[in-house]
Amino acid sequence: MQTTRALLPEPARRVAAWCAVLLLAAGVAAVGIWLCVVFKTVVTPVLLAILGTALLGPLHRRLQRMKVQKSLAAALTVVAVLAVVGGATYIVVLALIETGDQIVASLRQAATDIAKHFGAAGTSLDDLAKNAEGLLKRFGGTAASGVITGISVVGEVIATAVLALILIFFFLRDSDRAAGALRTLAPGDTGDTVEGMARRAFRAVEGYMRGTTFVALVDAVLIGAGLLVLDVPGAVGLAALVFVTAYIPYLGAFLSGAVAVLVALADRGFVIALWVLGIVLAVQVLEGNVLQPLVQSRTVQMHPAAVLLAITAGASVAGILGMLLAVPLTAAATGVLVELRARYGAPRGDPEPQPGPGAGG
Repeated sequence: MQTTRALLPEPARRVAAWCAVLLLAAGVAAVGIWLCVVFKTVVTPVLLAILGTALLGPLHRRLQRMKVQKSLAAALTVVAVLAVVGGATYIVVLALIETGDQIVASLRQAATDIAKHFGAAGTSLDDLAKNAEGLLKRFGGTAASGVITGISVVGEVIATAVLALILIFFFLRDSDRAAGALRTLAPGDTGDTVEGMARRAFRAVEGYMRGTTFVALVDAVLIGAGLLVLDVPGAVGLAALVFVTAYIPYLGAFLSGAVAVLVALADRGFVIALWVLGIVLAVQVLEGNVLQPLVQSRTVQMHPAAVLLAITAGASVAGILGMLLAVPLTAAATGVLVELRARYGAPRGDPEPQPGPGAGG
């Protein structure tokens, strides 16, 4: 019998197959991102509601263990988050308003001092500091228009927040039906796999949100206490800035730490600025080597390079909101991949399956 010779050798066919799989996956991801951008007015509250549900899930489950009716437990959880988030937002905004002018003035003074020592390079920093408020306004307007165009920022924020709170209530109340719904929508006999991927992704997001909130609180308290001891102006506002920016990994800590050091340099001198830098670095070392491994040891761990790439991609797609959502979404995607590998990946070192006695061709 004449054998047919393959057009391509086996290695080339494998490379071609993997290229086809990667192109298909990239195409599906691109279409998904495009749909999210097109329907961002709906997708944004849903994503925020998922993050809120992941953060508030333990409180809702505790209320249910206390024999509180499901709907009432969900309502009480939403009321609790309104009180906590509303109070925290009020404190943060009030602190930034009361100390914002002082912080901006200190940054401008720091730029002026740098200009005296570094000449033209410092002058450019001074010009940047003088135009900081205008740059922030323009950047904020661009980011807001990228989220929802055609309506005011205040109206968009209120509408998104209200819709997200309503969705959080329903997500918490009907969370026990999610597994059944996924099994119903899953094609064929893939119900177990789809449910496993969803549970793994949600656990990753839940761990990330709880861990990040705790770490952000610890960072803000420690750095704020250090700034108060060193008598740095605007210490409360700077601590609030640390807490808010902690939800943007790596970049947020760098930005808030740089602002704190510059404020200390302008008002308290070079020695105090070095002390502030030491406190910021010490807190970051504590976070990276103790808090993060301890708090998020049971969640999906991501390489710093993957986190930075995710933040950059999120910023290019949806501005500041994309930066905030990029890491939890990446954690969820990583959780799905881990679940798929656990279910379908062959353990390393296993021998290749041998053909049975009746096999052959």
